[in-house]
Amino acid sequence: MHKRHFLIATASFLVVRPALAAGTSTLKVAKSPTCGCCTAWVEQMREAGFAVDTQDVDQDTLYALKDRLGITPDLEGCHTATIGDYFIEGHVPAEDIRRLLANATEARGIAVPGMPMGSPGMDMGGAREAYDVVLVLKDGSTQVFARHS
Repeated sequence: MHKRHFLIATASFLVVRPALAAGTSTLKVAKSPTCGCCTAWVEQMREAGFAVDTQDVDQDTLYALKDRLGITPDLEGCHTATIGDYFIEGHVPAEDIRRLLANATEARGIAVPGMPMGSPGMDMGGAREAYDVVLVLKDGSTQVFARHS
């Protein structure tokens, strides 16, 4: 890792770490300041009852955070959140986040790779595409956590 990426990852860790240590139920979201779909996802999470703390970051900081959390490029969405000991990557529905938290699953987190139409924050009128929420296990392997059509 380059020195700059290490410094960015360390700074990102200091921003996100208090939520992990406290075991809080606040979604800590890192996102681009210009991404409308990220903002829409955050609003939907608030409407679903989550406390949400957002931080607008540059792309280097966001990628360093993803790297530190073990989010591989094939799992990436456009924003990254943490809650408790888990990461939430991309346009994950609120009910899947609740299920992850309720089951105390032994995992790193869950992800919706890409930006599927019809996922939370990617509302395109009535247009929808099927997508999976992927569970990322502690060893980095993945499995389907939920299917949405």
